[in-house]
Amino acid sequence: MNHIDILKNVLSNEGLRYTQQRQIIWDEIRTSSEHRDAEKIYSQIKIKNKIKVSRATVYRTIDVLVKNDLVRKVELGDGRALYEHKYNEEHHDHMICVETGKITEFYNEKLEDLQEEIVKKHGYELVRHVHQLFVKPIKK
Repeated sequence: MNHIDILKNVLSNEGLRYTQQRQIIWDEIRTSSEHRDAEKIYSQIKIKNKIKVSRATVYRTIDVLVKNDLVRKVELGDGRALYEHKYNEEHHDHMICVETGKITEFYNEKLEDLQEEIVKKHGYELVRHVHQLFVKPIKK
């Protein structure tokens, strides 16, 4: 299934119509490797596209994409959230610098194995997880 059909399927399951505006939003998120807030995504769409897309449509569509696991919401712990696409992406976790806001993606197999071990020890099966480390530079 291609990215257009995936979006059409998600929208249909949510009882929403497929529109060019929603496709533009999905394409803007899907083709970027950045972690951006909804306002930045809206601004980029406004700059790049001749078709008008409302702020409300951007926010609502992002929520639908998050709900359907096409977009990951990265909570920063201060009420702000950034978004990144999950379409055809390998799992990774995040380190977020509390001073600069820089986000570093990482994957650690030992950490993944340890999480599995912990949930099994407590009688659970791991369904999904969000691992975020909030860090700051070491002062010398």
